[in-house]
Amino acid sequence: MKVKALVVIIFLAATVLLVGYEVGLGESEGDSSELKVGIVSMRRVLQECKRSAKYRQETLAERDRVLAELEHLQAEIEADRAALKTRKVGSSDYMAMLKGMLDKQASLQAQQKFYEQQVGVREQTMIEGLYKDILKVVDEVAKEKGLSLVFEKSEPELPAASASDLMRTIDTNKLLYSGGGLDISDEVIARLDAGE
Repeated sequence: MKVKALVVIIFLAATVLLVGYEVGLGESEGDSSELKVGIVSMRRVLQECKRSAKYRQETLAERDRVLAELEHLQAEIEADRAALKTRKVGSSDYMAMLKGMLDKQASLQAQQKFYEQQVGVREQTMIEGLYKDILKVVDEVAKEKGLSLVFEKSEPELPAASASDLMRTIDTNKLLYSGGGLDISDEVIARLDAGE
């Protein structure tokens, strides 16, 4: 574990030295411009852009439709279960009804699993596409504003729900301070929305 930490520290030190060298080289060649840094709150962009709102609205409508279908199937199963109690155990009528009820239960479980996976795939596809578009817009805005670097800056959600969530927050929240950075989140949202 100590070897990994040492390798990471050496890598970070080399990166800092390289960036410092590049900035110094730029200044020594007559480039007197300072390093301009921008920040973007990806969480805000993902939550506030129109595409996300449209996706949430469509997902809620789809969820309501699917839930109605599943509730209807569950009601049929319950009705079959009640009707089954009125049949003589072992009769052909009883066995046919039992088979139908079990088929409906299997169908209900399969539809529930399918819906969960379908929602996951749709969400991943939507977020991937949106993220690619956000990166394009950030690139455009950064070039227009003459920014040298753009960092992601989102406020951590504290208190965390669990210790593992807290560690995930600490591991992923890399920009701890950005006093001089230009926040371009609003412009990124506006440009994304203009494309919708």
